[in-house]
Amino acid sequence: MAEEAYRVLVVDDDPDVGTYTRTVLVRRGGFEVLALADPFLARAAVEDFRPDVVVTDIEMPGMSGLELISLLREDQPGLPVVVITAHVSVDYAVAALRSQADEFLTKPVASSELISIVNRLAAEGRANREAGRPREFVLAVGAHPDDVEIGVGGILAAHRDAGDSVVILTLSRGAKGGEPNDRQNESLRSAELLGARLFLEDLTDTEITSTGPTVAMIERVIRQVNPSIVYTHTAHDRHQDHRAVHEATIVAARAIDTVACFQSPSSTIDFRPTRFVSIDGFTEKKLELLKCFESQVEIRKYLDPEFVLSTARYWSRFSSNSESCEPLEVIRDAADLSVQSRQRPPLSRATPNREQG
Repeated sequence: MAEEAYRVLVVDDDPDVGTYTRTVLVRRGGFEVLALADPFLARAAVEDFRPDVVVTDIEMPGMSGLELISLLREDQPGLPVVVITAHVSVDYAVAALRSQADEFLTKPVASSELISIVNRLAAEGRANREAGRPREFVLAVGAHPDDVEIGVGGILAAHRDAGDSVVILTLSRGAKGGEPNDRQNESLRSAELLGARLFLEDLTDTEITSTGPTVAMIERVIRQVNPSIVYTHTAHDRHQDHRAVHEATIVAARAIDTVACFQSPSSTIDFRPTRFVSIDGFTEKKLELLKCFESQVEIRKYLDPEFVLSTARYWSRFSSNSESCEPLEVIRDAADLSVQSRQRPPLSRATPNREQG
């Protein structure tokens, strides 16, 4: 029996645009499509039509696409959503990513790109449902742009490959390390390449605190994302922002079952990983993510691809079956991240000796 066609709900107040999008998805993608011009009808349509993916505009009368996403997430947290807009401003992109859109596209959208994205998201969502499991919701918290990608870029790529939802929270725009607007744009490009959602805050670089506003900021994102896994900085770090973010995240994520800390270039010799996550098959993706931060390449030698690959190769010495690894200090662990049916690289459990550094 042939597999049932993927179902797509299109929401756009412009009937011409809605009709065009529907035609492209039906004729070129082979999808079953329902197009609505009224966003207020979308919630009921999701329940009746049971789409695999929702494609929505942002600016619509009475209800924005971002408000629509929030409503849909209340009913079906794992439903993939693609946002399409004619506006190309960074603010719109950040707003869409913060509202939990899985993809953000600007008009005019190439039909081949739209079909490819809808196909991927629909396949991931349906595979998770048919396997009888929800996808993991992963939150990675970093102090500055590129911190998360350096520490767990390969792991996050593996999560996305397994169909998990990935959210990155970056608490400052890295003004001490470059032009904030440049670094903001680089963070957006990296998140888009990874297929992650981005929360980009604007705390003062080098002055992030471990209490009050920082904890509240992380708690707010945790409430929105409801993650099952949280990654953040280690306490064993020379950079004061990294230590502060670690402490604030540990407090904010006190109810999260699985919390692990990653290594940064400023980590000290006291960094003691107890897990070595294979990123075999994802090293090239990690390099692509780091390449997005072009403003940092000349001043941050640790972004050199050879350095990145040699570091991953070094940590693989503590894994019996991997060629490249990212190390983690595990604070709490309730998730079986080594489940092979989820296509995630296995974790090697080992106790590092005092010579690792």
